[in-house]
Amino acid sequence: MQVQGEVSAHEIDRVTAERSLGALLQLAYSGEKAAAYAYRGHWRSSSDAAERAGIRAIEEDEWHHRRLVGEMLDELGLAPDPKRERRAAVIGRVLGALCHVSGWLAPMVGAGKLESRNIHEYESAARYAVDCGRGEWLDALLTMAEVEWDHERFFRSAVETHWLGKRLCLWPAPPARESIRAAFEPLDVVGAALG
Repeated sequence: MQVQGEVSAHEIDRVTAERSLGALLQLAYSGEKAAAYAYRGHWRSSSDAAERAGIRAIEEDEWHHRRLVGEMLDELGLAPDPKRERRAAVIGRVLGALCHVSGWLAPMVGAGKLESRNIHEYESAARYAVDCGRGEWLDALLTMAEVEWDHERFFRSAVETHWLGKRLCLWPAPPARESIRAAFEPLDVVGAALG
């Protein structure tokens, strides 16, 4: 029996999940900014037209993700972290500038590692969203994870074409793209009901 004024374990879990989701979305929001600026420098430094177009499209995806994450933060009543925003702008622009002097391979490897991490970040955000009653965000967060998976594949494939890239021990390959949604299939019905 719950006494008036007591908070149930379920409510505590839900509040914890919402806090975790908010913190992760703030991190992702600024991270997308840093990535977009870095990719802007990256595609501008590329001499291959197809590669240039691919990285430019990835930059646009990052800006799109940032807009979506920003809307989610608004709905949670949260603002971006100003300190993290400033740091993201500096880091992204510095990395973008370094692409012009660092050679071809280093930016490709760095981008692939980053995108691999982002897949997991959006999967975690999707779990927190469901746990805190934001099931309506499940599809958007999983779609962002899938797009990050596509980005990782783009950079991994590029690195693997390089003579030195073939000899490098690369970051661990993510599971198959289909596994992103498969892990959440039982939640789709729950997410739809919560949304």
